[in-house]
Amino acid sequence: MLLHPFRRRRAGYAPLVASETRGTVLAALAANLAVAAAKGVGGVVTGSAALTSEAAHSVADTLNEIFLLLSLKRAERPADRTHPFGYGKERFFWSLLAAVGIFVSGAGFSAYQGVQALRDRGGEVPTGRQFAVIYAVLGVALVLESASLAKALTQVRDEAREAHRAPLAFVRRSPDPTVKTVASEDSVAVVGVVIAFVGTLLHQLTRDELWDGIASLLIAALLAYIAFVLGRDTKELLIGEAADPALRLGAYDLLAQRPEVAGVGELLTMQLGPTSVLVVGRVQLHPGLSADDVARLSNQVEDEIRARHADVASFFVDTGGASQDEVQTLADRVRLTVQEVRELDGESALPSAFRSRTVRRAAGSGSRLVGSGR
Repeated sequence: MLLHPFRRRRAGYAPLVASETRGTVLAALAANLAVAAAKGVGGVVTGSAALTSEAAHSVADTLNEIFLLLSLKRAERPADRTHPFGYGKERFFWSLLAAVGIFVSGAGFSAYQGVQALRDRGGEVPTGRQFAVIYAVLGVALVLESASLAKALTQVRDEAREAHRAPLAFVRRSPDPTVKTVASEDSVAVVGVVIAFVGTLLHQLTRDELWDGIASLLIAALLAYIAFVLGRDTKELLIGEAADPALRLGAYDLLAQRPEVAGVGELLTMQLGPTSVLVVGRVQLHPGLSADDVARLSNQVEDEIRARHADVASFFVDTGGASQDEVQTLADRVRLTVQEVRELDGESALPSAFRSRTVRRAAGSGSRLVGSGR
Protein backbone atom coordinates (compact mmCIF):
# COMPACT_ATOMS: atom_id res chain seq x y z
CA MET A 1 0.00 0.00 0.00
CA LEU A 2 1.33 3.43 -0.92
CA LEU A 3 0.67 6.29 1.43
CA HIS A 4 1.29 9.73 -0.01
CA PRO A 5 0.52 12.53 2.41
CA PHE A 6 1.58 15.85 0.92
CA ARG A 7 1.58 19.12 2.79
CA ARG A 8 3.51 22.25 1.93
CA ARG A 9 6.46 23.21 4.10
CA ARG A 10 5.84 26.00 6.55
CA ALA A 11 4.93 29.25 4.86
CA GLY A 12 7.60 31.85 4.38
CA TYR A 13 10.68 29.63 4.47
CA ALA A 14 11.57 29.45 0.77
CA PRO A 15 10.51 33.07 -0.03
CA LEU A 16 12.82 34.40 2.69
CA VAL A 17 15.77 32.42 1.32
CA ALA A 18 15.00 33.49 -2.26
CA SER A 19 14.70 37.13 -1.20
CA GLU A 20 18.13 37.10 0.46
CA THR A 21 19.63 35.32 -2.54
CA ARG A 22 18.10 37.88 -4.92
CA GLY A 23 19.70 40.68 -2.89
CA THR A 24 23.09 38.98 -3.14
CA VAL A 25 22.76 38.56 -6.91
CA LEU A 26 21.63 42.19 -7.40
CA ALA A 27 24.62 43.44 -5.40
CA ALA A 28 26.94 41.36 -7.59
CA LEU A 29 25.21 42.60 -10.76
CA ALA A 30 25.60 46.26 -9.79
CA ALA A 31 29.27 45.77 -8.92
CA ASN A 32 30.01 43.86 -12.12
CA LEU A 33 28.33 46.46 -14.34
CA ALA A 34 30.41 49.26 -12.84
CA VAL A 35 33.61 47.22 -12.89
CA ALA A 36 33.11 46.02 -16.48
CA ALA A 37 32.65 49.60 -17.68
CA ALA A 38 35.73 50.85 -15.83
CA LYS A 39 37.94 47.97 -16.96
CA GLY A 40 36.71 48.17 -20.54
CA VAL A 41 37.48 51.87 -20.85
CA GLY A 42 40.81 51.42 -19.09
CA GLY A 43 41.78 48.48 -21.31
CA VAL A 44 41.01 50.40 -24.51
CA VAL A 45 42.84 53.53 -23.34
CA THR A 46 45.97 51.76 -22.08
CA GLY A 47 46.13 48.64 -24.25
CA SER A 48 46.65 46.47 -21.17
CA ALA A 49 45.99 42.76 -21.91
CA ALA A 50 45.48 41.96 -18.23
CA LEU A 51 42.98 44.80 -17.83
CA THR A 52 41.13 43.78 -21.01
CA SER A 53 40.98 40.20 -19.74
CA GLU A 54 39.54 41.42 -16.48
CA ALA A 55 36.97 43.47 -18.43
CA ALA A 56 35.90 40.30 -20.28
CA HIS A 57 35.70 38.52 -16.93
CA SER A 58 33.39 41.22 -15.55
CA VAL A 59 31.20 41.21 -18.66
CA ALA A 60 30.82 37.43 -18.34
CA ASP A 61 29.96 37.82 -14.65
CA THR A 62 27.34 40.47 -15.50
CA LEU A 63 25.64 38.17 -17.99
CA ASN A 64 25.76 35.36 -15.45
CA GLU A 65 24.02 37.48 -12.81
CA ILE A 66 21.23 38.11 -15.31
CA PHE A 67 20.94 34.35 -15.82
CA LEU A 68 20.78 33.82 -12.07
CA LEU A 69 18.11 36.49 -11.57
CA LEU A 70 16.07 34.86 -14.32
CA SER A 71 16.41 31.50 -12.60
CA LEU A 72 15.10 32.93 -9.31
CA LYS A 73 11.99 34.29 -11.04
CA ARG A 74 11.24 31.15 -13.05
CA ALA A 75 11.82 28.79 -10.13
CA GLU A 76 9.13 30.55 -8.07
CA ARG A 77 6.32 29.27 -10.31
CA PRO A 78 3.98 26.90 -8.45
CA ALA A 79 3.62 23.24 -9.30
CA ASP A 80 1.18 22.46 -12.07
CA ARG A 81 -0.11 19.56 -14.19
CA THR A 82 3.05 19.23 -16.28
CA HIS A 83 5.49 19.91 -13.41
CA PRO A 84 3.90 18.33 -10.31
CA PHE A 85 7.02 18.87 -8.21
CA GLY A 86 7.39 22.51 -9.18
CA TYR A 87 10.06 24.41 -11.11
CA GLY A 88 12.88 24.43 -8.56
CA LYS A 89 15.34 22.83 -11.00
CA GLU A 90 15.21 26.01 -13.11
CA ARG A 91 17.80 27.26 -10.62
CA PHE A 92 20.10 24.41 -11.58
CA PHE A 93 19.65 24.85 -15.34
CA TRP A 94 20.40 28.57 -15.44
CA SER A 95 23.33 28.13 -13.07
CA LEU A 96 24.76 25.56 -15.48
CA LEU A 97 24.48 28.13 -18.28
CA ALA A 98 26.27 30.63 -16.04
CA ALA A 99 29.13 28.14 -15.58
CA VAL A 100 29.35 27.72 -19.35
CA GLY A 101 29.39 31.51 -19.68
CA ILE A 102 32.29 31.79 -17.26
CA PHE A 103 34.27 29.28 -19.31
CA VAL A 104 33.50 30.62 -22.79
CA SER A 105 33.28 34.38 -22.27
CA GLY A 106 35.65 34.71 -19.33
CA ALA A 107 38.30 32.01 -19.60
CA GLY A 108 38.26 31.86 -23.41
CA PHE A 109 38.69 35.57 -23.99
CA SER A 110 41.29 35.92 -21.23
CA ALA A 111 43.33 33.10 -22.75
CA TYR A 112 43.10 34.78 -26.16
CA GLN A 113 44.30 38.09 -24.72
CA GLY A 114 47.17 36.36 -22.94
CA VAL A 115 48.36 34.60 -26.08
CA GLN A 116 48.11 37.83 -28.05
CA ALA A 117 50.18 39.67 -25.45
CA LEU A 118 52.89 37.02 -25.61
CA ARG A 119 52.95 37.09 -29.40
CA ASP A 120 53.11 40.89 -29.57
CA ARG A 121 55.99 41.34 -27.12
CA GLY A 122 58.28 44.21 -27.96
CA GLY A 123 55.53 46.65 -28.82
CA GLU A 124 55.04 50.11 -27.37
CA VAL A 125 55.18 50.22 -23.58
CA PRO A 126 52.39 52.18 -21.85
CA THR A 127 53.36 55.57 -20.47
CA GLY A 128 53.47 56.38 -16.79
CA ARG A 129 50.05 58.04 -17.07
CA GLN A 130 48.58 54.95 -18.71
CA PHE A 131 49.96 52.74 -15.95
CA ALA A 132 48.39 55.12 -13.43
CA VAL A 133 45.03 54.67 -15.17
CA ILE A 134 45.41 50.89 -14.98
CA TYR A 135 46.18 50.99 -11.25
CA ALA A 136 43.26 53.34 -10.60
CA VAL A 137 40.83 51.08 -12.46
CA LEU A 138 42.11 48.00 -10.66
CA GLY A 139 41.76 49.80 -7.33
CA VAL A 140 38.13 50.70 -8.03
CA ALA A 141 37.47 47.14 -9.19
CA LEU A 142 39.01 45.71 -6.03
CA VAL A 143 36.78 47.85 -3.80
CA LEU A 144 33.57 47.01 -5.69
CA GLU A 145 34.32 43.31 -6.05
CA SER A 146 35.26 43.07 -2.38
CA ALA A 147 31.97 44.69 -1.36
CA SER A 148 30.02 42.20 -3.49
CA LEU A 149 32.05 39.31 -2.11
CA ALA A 150 31.39 40.47 1.46
CA LYS A 151 27.64 40.41 0.76
CA ALA A 152 27.84 36.88 -0.66
CA LEU A 153 30.02 35.62 2.20
CA THR A 154 27.64 37.12 4.76
CA GLN A 155 24.78 35.09 3.30
CA VAL A 156 26.96 31.97 3.21
CA ARG A 157 27.95 32.41 6.87
CA ASP A 158 24.34 33.01 7.95
CA GLU A 159 23.06 29.95 6.10
CA ALA A 160 25.97 27.83 7.34
CA ARG A 161 25.24 28.88 10.91
CA GLU A 162 21.58 27.94 10.48
CA ALA A 163 22.65 24.55 9.10
CA HIS A 164 25.15 24.10 12.00
CA ARG A 165 27.96 23.54 9.52
CA ALA A 166 31.33 25.13 8.82
CA PRO A 167 31.08 27.68 5.95
CA LEU A 168 33.46 25.81 3.62
CA ALA A 169 31.70 22.48 4.16
CA PHE A 170 28.36 24.22 3.71
CA VAL A 171 29.38 25.69 0.34
CA ARG A 172 30.67 22.33 -0.89
CA ARG A 173 27.40 20.56 -0.02
CA SER A 174 24.93 23.41 -0.64
CA PRO A 175 22.19 22.64 -3.19
CA ASP A 176 21.85 26.37 -3.91
CA PRO A 177 24.02 26.97 -6.99
CA THR A 178 23.07 30.66 -7.15
CA VAL A 179 24.85 31.78 -3.99
CA LYS A 180 27.70 29.34 -4.72
CA THR A 181 28.13 30.86 -8.18
CA VAL A 182 28.10 34.46 -6.93
CA ALA A 183 30.54 33.71 -4.10
CA SER A 184 32.86 31.84 -6.48
CA GLU A 185 32.72 34.55 -9.14
CA ASP A 186 33.43 37.32 -6.64
CA SER A 187 36.27 35.37 -5.03
CA VAL A 188 37.87 34.79 -8.44
CA ALA A 189 37.27 38.44 -9.34
CA VAL A 190 39.19 39.64 -6.28
CA VAL A 191 42.04 37.19 -6.94
CA GLY A 192 41.99 38.17 -10.64
CA VAL A 193 42.36 41.86 -9.81
CA VAL A 194 45.38 41.05 -7.63
CA ILE A 195 46.92 38.96 -10.43
CA ALA A 196 46.30 41.75 -12.94
CA PHE A 197 47.90 44.26 -10.55
CA VAL A 198 51.02 42.10 -10.10
CA GLY A 199 51.27 41.47 -13.84
CA THR A 200 50.93 45.18 -14.61
CA LEU A 201 53.52 46.11 -12.00
CA LEU A 202 56.03 43.62 -13.39
CA HIS A 203 55.27 44.86 -16.90
CA GLN A 204 56.05 48.43 -15.80
CA LEU A 205 59.23 47.48 -13.93
CA THR A 206 60.70 45.22 -16.61
CA ARG A 207 59.22 47.00 -19.65
CA ASP A 208 58.33 43.51 -20.89
CA GLU A 209 54.76 42.62 -21.91
CA LEU A 210 55.49 38.99 -21.02
CA TRP A 211 54.12 39.59 -17.52
CA ASP A 212 50.90 41.09 -18.84
CA GLY A 213 50.35 37.99 -20.95
CA ILE A 214 51.16 35.63 -18.08
CA ALA A 215 48.68 37.48 -15.86
CA SER A 216 45.95 37.05 -18.51
CA LEU A 217 46.68 33.32 -18.83
CA LEU A 218 46.58 32.86 -15.05
CA ILE A 219 43.21 34.61 -14.93
CA ALA A 220 41.99 32.34 -17.75
CA ALA A 221 43.13 29.22 -15.88
CA LEU A 222 41.43 30.38 -12.69
CA LEU A 223 38.15 31.06 -14.52
CA ALA A 224 38.29 27.71 -16.32
CA TYR A 225 38.75 25.86 -13.02
CA ILE A 226 35.85 27.66 -11.34
CA ALA A 227 33.64 27.07 -14.39
CA PHE A 228 34.48 23.34 -14.28
CA VAL A 229 33.70 23.01 -10.57
CA LEU A 230 30.43 24.94 -10.78
CA GLY A 231 29.37 23.07 -13.91
CA ARG A 232 30.15 19.69 -12.36
CA ASP A 233 28.20 20.42 -9.16
CA THR A 234 25.20 21.85 -11.01
CA LYS A 235 25.14 18.92 -13.44
CA GLU A 236 24.82 16.54 -10.49
CA LEU A 237 21.82 18.48 -9.20
CA LEU A 238 20.20 18.53 -12.64
CA ILE A 239 20.39 14.78 -13.14
CA GLY A 240 18.84 13.98 -9.75
CA GLU A 241 21.40 14.22 -6.94
CA ALA A 242 20.29 12.89 -3.56
CA ALA A 243 19.56 15.20 -0.64
CA ASP A 244 22.12 16.24 1.95
CA PRO A 245 23.50 13.22 3.86
CA ALA A 246 22.25 14.63 7.18
CA LEU A 247 18.70 14.71 5.81
CA ARG A 248 19.00 11.21 4.36
CA LEU A 249 20.28 9.82 7.64
CA GLY A 250 17.60 11.66 9.61
CA ALA A 251 14.82 10.27 7.42
CA TYR A 252 16.19 6.73 7.75
CA ASP A 253 16.48 7.09 11.51
CA LEU A 254 12.90 8.33 11.86
CA LEU A 255 11.53 5.35 9.94
CA ALA A 256 13.78 2.73 11.55
CA GLN A 257 13.06 3.92 15.10
CA ARG A 258 9.30 3.52 14.79
CA PRO A 259 8.01 0.55 16.83
CA GLU A 260 5.64 -0.36 13.98
CA VAL A 261 8.55 -0.79 11.52
CA ALA A 262 10.35 -4.13 11.27
CA GLY A 263 12.84 -2.89 8.69
CA VAL A 264 13.53 -0.19 6.10
CA GLY A 265 14.06 -1.66 2.65
CA GLU A 266 14.58 1.46 0.58
CA LEU A 267 15.04 5.19 1.04
CA LEU A 268 15.26 7.47 -1.98
CA THR A 269 15.73 11.23 -1.94
CA MET A 270 16.17 13.83 -4.65
CA GLN A 271 16.90 17.54 -4.61
CA LEU A 272 13.95 19.16 -6.44
CA GLY A 273 15.31 22.66 -5.91
CA PRO A 274 17.61 24.51 -3.51
CA THR A 275 14.94 24.40 -0.77
CA SER A 276 12.84 21.45 -1.93
CA VAL A 277 13.47 17.73 -1.38
CA LEU A 278 11.57 14.58 -2.33
CA VAL A 279 11.73 11.66 0.13
CA VAL A 280 10.39 8.18 -0.67
CA GLY A 281 10.68 5.23 1.70
CA ARG A 282 9.66 1.56 1.64
CA VAL A 283 9.25 -0.32 4.92
CA GLN A 284 8.34 -3.72 6.32
CA LEU A 285 5.74 -3.37 9.06
CA HIS A 286 5.13 -5.69 11.99
CA PRO A 287 2.05 -7.87 11.50
CA GLY A 288 -1.27 -7.02 13.11
CA LEU A 289 -1.41 -3.28 12.30
CA SER A 290 -4.73 -1.82 11.27
CA ALA A 291 -5.25 0.65 8.44
CA ASP A 292 -5.63 3.39 11.04
CA ASP A 293 -2.31 2.41 12.62
CA VAL A 294 -0.58 2.62 9.24
CA ALA A 295 -2.13 6.01 8.45
CA ARG A 296 -1.12 7.31 11.89
CA LEU A 297 2.46 6.07 11.35
CA SER A 298 2.74 7.85 8.01
CA ASN A 299 1.38 11.14 9.33
CA GLN A 300 3.56 11.10 12.44
CA VAL A 301 6.75 10.33 10.51
CA GLU A 302 5.93 13.05 8.01
CA ASP A 303 5.36 15.60 10.78
CA GLU A 304 8.62 14.65 12.47
CA ILE A 305 10.74 14.81 9.33
CA ARG A 306 9.26 18.18 8.37
CA ALA A 307 9.95 19.48 11.88
CA ARG A 308 13.62 18.49 11.55
CA HIS A 309 14.08 19.31 7.86
CA ALA A 310 12.03 22.20 6.47
CA ASP A 311 13.26 21.43 2.95
CA VAL A 312 11.17 18.26 2.67
CA ALA A 313 8.40 19.20 0.22
CA SER A 314 7.10 15.73 -0.72
CA PHE A 315 7.13 12.62 1.47
CA PHE A 316 5.87 9.17 0.46
CA VAL A 317 5.99 5.84 2.31
CA ASP A 318 5.41 2.48 0.65
CA THR A 319 4.25 -0.06 3.24
CA GLY A 320 4.21 -2.94 0.75
CA GLY A 321 7.05 -4.70 2.55
CA ALA A 322 10.79 -5.30 2.20
CA SER A 323 12.91 -8.44 2.22
CA GLN A 324 15.71 -9.00 4.73
CA ASP A 325 18.26 -8.72 1.92
CA GLU A 326 16.89 -5.29 0.97
CA VAL A 327 16.98 -4.18 4.59
CA GLN A 328 20.60 -5.27 4.92
CA THR A 329 21.63 -3.70 1.60
CA LEU A 330 20.20 -0.35 2.69
CA ALA A 331 21.87 -0.70 6.10
CA ASP A 332 25.23 -1.11 4.35
CA ARG A 333 24.60 2.09 2.39
CA VAL A 334 23.61 3.88 5.56
CA ARG A 335 27.06 3.16 7.00
CA LEU A 336 28.54 5.27 4.21
CA THR A 337 26.03 8.05 4.90
CA VAL A 338 26.93 7.97 8.59
CA GLN A 339 30.58 8.48 7.65
CA GLU A 340 29.64 11.42 5.38
CA VAL A 341 27.72 13.14 8.18
CA ARG A 342 30.51 12.47 10.65
CA GLU A 343 33.08 14.06 8.33
CA LEU A 344 30.86 17.05 7.55
CA ASP A 345 29.36 17.86 10.93
CA GLY A 346 31.12 15.78 13.56
CA GLU A 347 29.99 12.92 15.79
CA SER A 348 27.55 15.03 17.79
CA ALA A 349 25.47 15.76 14.67
CA LEU A 350 24.59 12.08 14.20
CA PRO A 351 21.26 10.71 15.45
CA SER A 352 21.87 9.08 18.83
CA ALA A 353 21.58 5.53 17.50
CA PHE A 354 24.54 6.11 15.17
CA ARG A 355 26.91 7.79 17.63
CA SER A 356 29.80 6.05 19.29
CA ARG A 357 29.11 4.53 22.68
CA THR A 358 31.14 7.25 24.43
CA VAL A 359 29.22 10.06 22.77
CA ARG A 360 25.86 8.40 23.48
CA ARG A 361 26.75 7.99 27.15
CA ALA A 362 27.78 11.64 27.35
CA ALA A 363 24.49 12.67 25.77
CA GLY A 364 22.64 10.47 28.25
CA SER A 365 20.58 8.79 25.54
CA GLY A 366 20.33 5.51 23.71
CA SER A 367 17.81 4.14 21.25
CA ARG A 368 16.71 1.02 19.42
CA LEU A 369 17.49 0.88 15.72
CA VAL A 370 15.82 -1.77 13.60
CA GLY A 371 17.75 -2.81 10.50
CA SER A 372 20.44 -0.22 11.16
CA GLY A 373 23.88 0.05 9.68
CA ARG A 374 25.74 0.12 12.96
